[in-house]
Amino acid sequence: MSFLHNIMTLTITLLLVIIASALIALLVVELRRVLMMLQQNSYRADRYMKWLSASGDTTSSLHLFGLVAFFASMVPFIPRVAAMALMAAFAATALTALLRRHYKKPLVMTPRATRIFVTATVLAALVAGVTALLTLTTGLNGALYCTCVALTGCFCISHYLIPAANFLLTPVEKSINRKYIGQARQILRSMPQLKIVGITGSYGKTSTKHILCRILSAKYETLMTPGSFNTTLGVVRTVREYLKPYHEVFIVEMGAKSPGDIREICDLVHPQCGIITAVGPQHLESFRTIDAVQATKFELVDSLPSDGVAVVNNDFPKIADRPVDNVRCLRYAVKNTDGADYIATDIKYSSTGSEFTVLTVADGTALRLRTPLVGECNISNILGAVVMARALGVDDNAIAYAVENLEQIEHRLSIRRIPGGLTIIDDAFNSNPVGSAMALDVLAAMGPGKRILITPGMIELGDRQYDLNREFGRRAATAADVVIVVGQYNRHAIADGLADGGAPDEKVLLADSFAEAQRMLGGFAAPGDIVLYENDLPDTFK
Repeated sequence: MSFLHNIMTLTITLLLVIIASALIALLVVELRRVLMMLQQNSYRADRYMKWLSASGDTTSSLHLFGLVAFFASMVPFIPRVAAMALMAAFAATALTALLRRHYKKPLVMTPRATRIFVTATVLAALVAGVTALLTLTTGLNGALYCTCVALTGCFCISHYLIPAANFLLTPVEKSINRKYIGQARQILRSMPQLKIVGITGSYGKTSTKHILCRILSAKYETLMTPGSFNTTLGVVRTVREYLKPYHEVFIVEMGAKSPGDIREICDLVHPQCGIITAVGPQHLESFRTIDAVQATKFELVDSLPSDGVAVVNNDFPKIADRPVDNVRCLRYAVKNTDGADYIATDIKYSSTGSEFTVLTVADGTALRLRTPLVGECNISNILGAVVMARALGVDDNAIAYAVENLEQIEHRLSIRRIPGGLTIIDDAFNSNPVGSAMALDVLAAMGPGKRILITPGMIELGDRQYDLNREFGRRAATAADVVIVVGQYNRHAIADGLADGGAPDEKVLLADSFAEAQRMLGGFAAPGDIVLYENDLPDTFK
């Protein structure tokens, strides 16, 4: 009898160790996922909590399963063996589900992310460790069982462990940031001849940055902020890691989600020149009004020295109606040509790209340009870059050569042909009301095959979210022959717009994910068809 009892005890001990190990692995994976969400929200607790409130992630099936397992393990009349089985099933199910997930913007384990992850892991370990110590009097198996319960509970509060760790590290991060910012300032002060060009806008700034860098490189040793390094700390990192003494021009992309964000970057780098590509209804969830967006974008122009130059896009009413009297201001336009100094005219599209003329209003001179890029948005971005390049002394021949040899920017209205005869228009990086309309214009001009749109719609539009996505759907009804609406986020708005535009029901397909949309596409796409991917929601909105 004693022998059987010992075997059963050892068996239970082994099972508890296995369950605890699985729960530890699950907690590690879950903490990394939550950290990814915090990172995508710029480590800002307010933005993260807004996402948490809107996403419903705390009541997902996995977290509800975890809560059931946690509370069941604490109910006296439920046998421990049954509770163990429940926790084991939860750990296996949740771990398998999380490991199978793929993310558009996966976690980047920066030093800061590592510090937050380690701190959150220590917090969870303290909870489990203290629980084990306090329950040792119940025996090894009792302590192991309670540890499993504690680990399950830590999973249930994982959404709060990560921001708690972030909060605890606030003094550390501030100290580190001050050090890095100081180093960046010192590097910039050591290069007084460096010409710094700031670029901001509701959209178009990244593309314009790439185009301007390509053109300026014909004359200057030029550095641009890589990727989406458009925050203060992103610029600091660029200065510390990439800026070299031989660089002559530094192009700084400046992003903003709140008033003051661009001013903060300008106070660091002190740009002499600036481009504003657009002022539109982007990030209205944080800015609230278009006037607030305008004021924030013009923080760049307001920071320029009197001998500097501002290049602004007059196609946007909230740029055209904003006077600039502190610095030389050059206005460019494709459509709203009144008051513009430079105009793109005689635009022609072909299967190999675009041609257009840059007209200088003051003297009537014209510069004909060819480019492999397509779409009015790209013409506008090129025009803004050309105006700035001219202001910085690049001659027209060098400009024309650079523009003709521009490379398509990935996921920003780039066109490629794939095996099977399909033409892909890839505008998946981001989407906004102006850019999406231009992308639909490009799709509408293509043929002769079926024109297929795959999209989840647009995000971060505040109170105008529904109306702008409905208008997008209305435009799509005439531009596309088949529309696949992905996800739930904007489904009703786009579907209503498609109905308004007269799209027949059989031409509107609904998919819960991009993987499902791809399977649908494979079922009816044929050689010669054109597929537009318009936006791809980041993980924070899935």
